Amino acid sequence: MSLAPLGPISSSLTSAMAGAMPSAVAGPAATSAIQQTTTAGAQAPSGDFAASLAGAVDNLQQLQSTSNQLAVQAVTGNLDDIHNATIAATRAQVTLELASTVRNKAVDAFNEIMRMQG
Repeated sequence: MSLAPLGPISSSLTSAMAGAMPSAVAGPAATSAIQQTTTAGAQAPSGDFAASLAGAVDNLQQLQSTSNQLAVQAVTGNLDDIHNATIAATRAQVTLELASTVRNKAVDAFNEIMRMQG
């Protein structure tokens, strides 16, 4: 298993997510998160795995922050369209699941490498 394609995969996923949610539906907070996601994904093909991983974690934190802000607005009654909060929460959840799966696969690969005999 090669972990290098993480950058192109994450950038294609974020591009697909950005294309699937128009700015009019997403709202300003989600739109800025999409723009930051696309910017972070553009830096991934440099070949530096650590930078790709750091960018993915930063993206996840931004999505969770946006989700939390919209959830607070929904609870306090300041959110006009609950659809935005639902989309943001789902995006944050799916991204967290993706990050968890990638982490688990990396740990499995590391453990298998450690079991190899030289």
